[in-house]
Amino acid sequence: MSYKEVLEQTSKDIRAELPNNSEITKIEFEGPEVAVYSRNPKVLVDDETLVKELAKKLRKRIVIRSDPEVRLPKDETTYLITDLVGKEGEITTIDFDELVGEVIIEALKPGVIIGKSGEMLRTIIAKTFWRPNVMRTPPIESRVIKTIRHLYQEHSKKRLDILKIIGKRIHRPIIYRDDTIRVTALGGYAEVGRSCSLIQTGESRVLVDCGINVGSNSPNNTFPRFDLPEFDIEELDAVVVSHAHLDHSGFIPYLFKYGYKGAVYATKPTRDLMTMLQIDYLDVAAKEGKTLPYEQKDIRESVLHTIVLGYGEVTDITPDIRLTFHNAGHIVGSAIPHLHIGEGVYNVAFAHDIKFARSNLLDIANVRFPRLETLFIESTYGKPQDILPPRVECEKMLRNIVNDTVKKKGKVLIPVLAVGRAQEILVVLENLVRNREIPSIPIYTDGMIREASAITTAHPEFLSKNVRERIFHAGQNPFLAEQMKHVTSNDERDLIIQGDPAIIVATSGMLNGGPSVQYFKALCSNPNNSLIFVSYQGKGTLGSKIQKGITEIQMMEDRKTVMHHIEMQVHSISGFTGHSDRRELESYIHKIIPKPERFIVLHGEESKANKFASWIYKTTKRESMAPPNGTTVRLR
Repeated sequence: MSYKEVLEQTSKDIRAELPNNSEITKIEFEGPEVAVYSRNPKVLVDDETLVKELAKKLRKRIVIRSDPEVRLPKDETTYLITDLVGKEGEITTIDFDELVGEVIIEALKPGVIIGKSGEMLRTIIAKTFWRPNVMRTPPIESRVIKTIRHLYQEHSKKRLDILKIIGKRIHRPIIYRDDTIRVTALGGYAEVGRSCSLIQTGESRVLVDCGINVGSNSPNNTFPRFDLPEFDIEELDAVVVSHAHLDHSGFIPYLFKYGYKGAVYATKPTRDLMTMLQIDYLDVAAKEGKTLPYEQKDIRESVLHTIVLGYGEVTDITPDIRLTFHNAGHIVGSAIPHLHIGEGVYNVAFAHDIKFARSNLLDIANVRFPRLETLFIESTYGKPQDILPPRVECEKMLRNIVNDTVKKKGKVLIPVLAVGRAQEILVVLENLVRNREIPSIPIYTDGMIREASAITTAHPEFLSKNVRERIFHAGQNPFLAEQMKHVTSNDERDLIIQGDPAIIVATSGMLNGGPSVQYFKALCSNPNNSLIFVSYQGKGTLGSKIQKGITEIQMMEDRKTVMHHIEMQVHSISGFTGHSDRRELESYIHKIIPKPERFIVLHGEESKANKFASWIYKTTKRESMAPPNGTTVRLR
């Protein structure tokens, strides 16, 4: 059976199930979805169960679109939607994508536009024949989100063509069934950085993550092992991204530079955040005179090929693999990708970066899966000694350090990753100020933190219930508190360094670049100042060296080597990490449902990965291993 025959059969099955008065004009594969174009979409939308039952029966994602001839003119549609919604929805913009018949509505209160049980959406479709795509206007303006939305609108035809190409690849017929399943470790095994796993079946090739090692100075250790014979970019079907951090997403645009034409699957926050981080990565690398592995146009191409999914949405990504994202609790939008291979043949899940404990910002990582034969699990804190202090104790430590530093008229520098730890720390600091546990002094954010926070609050459905309610019901956005001040220039930095006591939250988290290094150079010689590490310090980074106790360090400034003496107080509060400590990892292994047949330990230094894998085997009596990069493991 050819692709054309698959489409014809699918069309025949759909037409047979739909009422005659639905007036179907065409049916096409658009990415993982089946797009049904109708001259009377109201019939299909009004009967909610009809399309749901059809999708369930065919095991396809079905989207209903209107035929162009029946759509209401755009100006009339804009007026009608504005009138229907009224001022309550606080609509900010209305745009149109004529190729797919969507009216894109941005609003501060999208729930009003959706209506109870989607009632308002159905009304808009019935009256205009345009399909509403409702988006939240970010409470904090996001340059990245604005750019991505503009990119989709400007390149609407190209995007549709891309989806059709992807659709052909997903829905191609399986000619030869081979149930062999293998995984090749291309990066992030027995190390932290450049996470990349290649899943191979008889029919498909899928990458799970495609990152870089930001702390490495050696090209051989910076990028995934695409030199291995198992990897062939021309055979690659899909890329699945667990979360936005560069060690998991930073090398994706490279694939498009060298001809990849398939899909990238991610949650909405991951798409937005990884775009931001990739752009910044190029900017920093260019300033440091490094060879760039890809260009801005490759990032744009990656965005156009990205298909976003929510938690729990089951989606075909190849002819024999279905993907479902589950909450990982690591950063906003982070996911545990679950791959269902074949018709019940095999199931794998990648718990790359998980937090099996509640945080201020996110809910705890998912532990239940429908089926599971192999679990890939991180070991960042895999040693038995890697027990982190409770969150309450960490917040108390932070409070005490801030208060002691302020009493001495000093400044507190907190280097953070822009995504994840920054938002968690800002929420904690805002809570401490609001509860009057620390003085109401300026909290300066520098680097990409404001943009990352804007993206974070644009996706409240991925945040903890407590934060959602504070932002959208109580009107208390911690990222917009009066103490929060964002820094945008070197002149501002100089004034902060010379000024009164303050808290400075700046990127990067490992002091391997960004404004945090500039602050460190200026503040490190004063014993009244404090440096607080709140995230993992990669091997060989400046942060790691300082954490281990060096008292002086040579750094380049204006092409000269300058010696810096470290006299500021250095603290580490490891409990704010988005990774699970050893105790939480053990708890995850005990509580996971169902129990996998095999565990593959990754994302940890070699000794930690091996020790954790050994514990898993002794505890569960199931196969457990911690393979190095370059290893291919046959799963089935």
